[in-house]
Amino acid sequence: MKEIKITDIRPFKIGQKEDGSGRTGCTVLLHEEGAVGGVSVRGGAPGTRETDLLKPENLVHHIHGVFLSGGSAFGLDVGSGVMKFLEENGIGFDAQVARVPIVPGAILFDLSEDPAVGRPDAALGYEAARSAYGKPAFRTGNYGAGAEASVGKALGKAHSMKGGIGSWACRIGEIEIGAVIAVNSFGDVIDPATGQVVAGLYEGDEFLHTEKQLFNQMEAADTNRFQGNTTIGTVITNAAVTKAEANKIADAAHDGLARTIRPSHTFVDGDTIFCMSDNQIPCDTNALAAAAALCVEKAVLHAVLASESTKEYPSAKDFHMKG
Repeated sequence: MKEIKITDIRPFKIGQKEDGSGRTGCTVLLHEEGAVGGVSVRGGAPGTRETDLLKPENLVHHIHGVFLSGGSAFGLDVGSGVMKFLEENGIGFDAQVARVPIVPGAILFDLSEDPAVGRPDAALGYEAARSAYGKPAFRTGNYGAGAEASVGKALGKAHSMKGGIGSWACRIGEIEIGAVIAVNSFGDVIDPATGQVVAGLYEGDEFLHTEKQLFNQMEAADTNRFQGNTTIGTVITNAAVTKAEANKIADAAHDGLARTIRPSHTFVDGDTIFCMSDNQIPCDTNALAAAAALCVEKAVLHAVLASESTKEYPSAKDFHMKG
């Protein structure tokens, strides 16, 4: 296994754009010819677009992009902008009267009371798609869908830390696989190698451990825990898979979230992972599923470790330096 850059996996293209405040944004992953697509939605509060068409029994087998966006349900409008860009460039499903780009996606909740913070919309999606064809290269941390992401929400913003967007990819023989994950979880981010909290619910210079706080409030049935959550992402690969297998790979990739986010897949997270395959190299799908989970695991850690502190949220690296 050799670690590679997520942008090394061809012919996928990745673009990002933030709003004028830099505190929300979107990330898009594109495939001009159409990738075999799958999806797995595990969270209890998802916000998604075009996920039904990815069911194995439905007609369309290839997708031309996936978007990941902030803005809660408002951010679903990003998909329209990505479609517009792709249509202008002749990319899409041939419906005879038009080429229709197939662009599913998912959103996370990062809405702000600050009027200076916008909401990702079609125009932002268009610019994100356009950026996939230019410079600079894909950036991690406080960019794209991870711009205002945070983690550890059980006691509100005052006790949360900075999330972000991360990636990790590898090459095993001829197989290339990687993940792009926007981490905005209700729970804490854990390093599976040590079992220690990397970022999450905190007070002062100590982690409070979200699960412990939840267990202490087990009978508080009316507690409003909707503080702005959800981890979303996409696995990309050159491995040859069917549409059904792509869905199963997306499903298995959630193991990476379960290893690194505690708790994950809660009622107030909309955790969603897509799979996009260039469908080129035959492989053992069991090994591919295991690799997908590993890529997600490492991408989650990368997301929080690459992020920078903001006025509202300390970053993991600054928090640990302080400690």
